[in-house]
Amino acid sequence: MRDWNARHLAAAAGATLVRAPSRPEGPASLDYRPGPRRASIDTRTLEPNDLFVGLRGARLDGGEHAAQALAAGAWGVLVAPEHAAAAAAAIAEAESGSGGERSGASGAVLAHEDPLAGLQALAHAWRRELRSRGTMVVAITGSTGKTSTKDILAAMLAERLRVAASPENLNTEIGLPLALLAAPADTELLVLEMAMRGSGQIAELTAIAEPDVGVIVNVGPAHLELLGSIEAIAAAKAELIAGLAAGASVVVPADEQLLEPYLRVDVPVISFGDGGDVSLLERRADGSVLIGHREARIELWPSFAQRHNLSNLLAAVAAARALGYTPRGRLDVSFSAMRGQRERLGGGVVLVADCYNANPMSMRAAIEDLSETAPARRVAVLGDMLELGPEGARMHREIGEHAQALGIELLVTVGPLAAQMRGGFDGESYATPDARAAGELVGGLLRDGDTVLVKGSRGVGLERALDALRARAGGVPEQAHADAAPELPVQGTPAPAVSAATEPR
Repeated sequence: MRDWNARHLAAAAGATLVRAPSRPEGPASLDYRPGPRRASIDTRTLEPNDLFVGLRGARLDGGEHAAQALAAGAWGVLVAPEHAAAAAAAIAEAESGSGGERSGASGAVLAHEDPLAGLQALAHAWRRELRSRGTMVVAITGSTGKTSTKDILAAMLAERLRVAASPENLNTEIGLPLALLAAPADTELLVLEMAMRGSGQIAELTAIAEPDVGVIVNVGPAHLELLGSIEAIAAAKAELIAGLAAGASVVVPADEQLLEPYLRVDVPVISFGDGGDVSLLERRADGSVLIGHREARIELWPSFAQRHNLSNLLAAVAAARALGYTPRGRLDVSFSAMRGQRERLGGGVVLVADCYNANPMSMRAAIEDLSETAPARRVAVLGDMLELGPEGARMHREIGEHAQALGIELLVTVGPLAAQMRGGFDGESYATPDARAAGELVGGLLRDGDTVLVKGSRGVGLERALDALRARAGGVPEQAHADAAPELPVQGTPAPAVSAATEPR
């Protein structure tokens, strides 16, 4: 957007230009400043030359902070009309100064009845501008693994193309426009992530992003409480297919029959996985993999080995092939935070932080990885899987059965739903009410060499358990933990002794 002046930007957003940027000395001018560098909705993270968009929330209205954003160096503000008038008045007062002297340059003020709609329109206009410059867009959705697939694809093509990708989880009706507007004008490939919690949302995001390639990583039981059935979830994910232009490409799992009714003859399909167009031919002892697509044999050395991420790798390779690129060689990926990162604690304990979100599909995959990779005792700290609806209790119990079948030795549940897992688990297990209690309990149960998986839905706040484990297992001798463990419902091996300072449940 740096090439756009205030009038162009206002027209793109469907907004009214209330006031153009002002010079330090002289009147407001449409051409005084180049356009903003990116958009922001938070004055706490606002940087100079950002466009501040004041969104209305359930309790707060970001437009009330327009003057604060301008004072912090914002290029301008896009806010509701009543806040635009107040911001323009604040600028006039600041420019006059207490002694009649101008206090410096000021930003643009744009008014829109619906600032979110303005943000989305602006992002769509920037997408059109990027297309005119040759930028390709890949949009990725799925019930689980979409962020990791995005990270893999971005890393895969970063040496060949100028790549921009959605930061962290900017994947909603607010986040995706922000990610799109942050893409520099010289971006050659933009990798966007699309999330949804209801029907129509993927369609809305697809209309904004106009992808050249769409990727559906999988269809699983996430947001069942909101959508009602796995078939409805598939239909919501398939909105990506419906929104693609003729001639675009779509990448889908080879074994996902729920998506077949939505495939289009005018949108080429590349399937991935066993029996698909892109498949894993060989997994070698040196860490390399051999992937096949038609006549091509693609040899890669990924920096990861988890089974679920190798599936995500196949999806990323399929997307790269759809774009006309064949990746080869070393593939180093820095995954987004709390998505399976491993860290070593004292006593050789390995902590697996995979608690950004969870549903039955991703929970099973994480447990399988723990079972396959842990060299000693396997410990699972598993939190509630939210938004599963009436079948939630059964699905949690089945996760306990899965953990039992795969040899997990110690299970600690976090929250009332996760406690149902213990009904399917016969080994040593404990139920805790919250993440902090879980972290303190597990800290007292750890043994040297344990591998500890921490996973649950975002709303459970399991990062608090991670912090507690880091604090308690940071090289402290094992016996120092035992007396601090609270007394909790237990199956199998008796719980550690309860400290006199601890109130038992």
